Amino acid sequence: MHLFSSGTTTSNVDFSSLLLRIVGGGFMLYGHGLGKFQKFFSDDAIQFIDPFGIGATASLGLVVFAEFICAGLVIFGLMTRYALIPLIFTMVYAAFVAHSADPFGDKELALIYLSIYLSILLLGPGKYSLDRMISKRRATV
Repeated sequence: MHLFSSGTTTSNVDFSSLLLRIVGGGFMLYGHGLGKFQKFFSDDAIQFIDPFGIGATASLGLVVFAEFICAGLVIFGLMTRYALIPLIFTMVYAAFVAHSADPFGDKELALIYLSIYLSILLLGPGKYSLDRMISKRRATV
């Protein structure tokens, strides 16, 4: 591979998909989902935004599902495209509803995550994923 080559190899795409999954899923899980997961299962009273009128507990539960469970699935490349849907929805909501009146700097992180998740959705989970391993196994049976 030449540094200034414009060619893209399949292995580069697969590695890029892995890198995006680990970074996008890992940072979301650790930086955002873990704290909410711990809050959800703590004995403390749940205080959380309720954008859909379903209650603070249910709203937090949906966010925990997206930011912790789905982010974990993305890291491992398991049901990747399905797991991305709640994450994309959450980031669209965060950027365009929760932070709609905020300056760009407050929306920026949600938009970066959104870009990562849309890129993974288009690229697919790649060769280094449980999705690929499962599909290969099904093909041999």
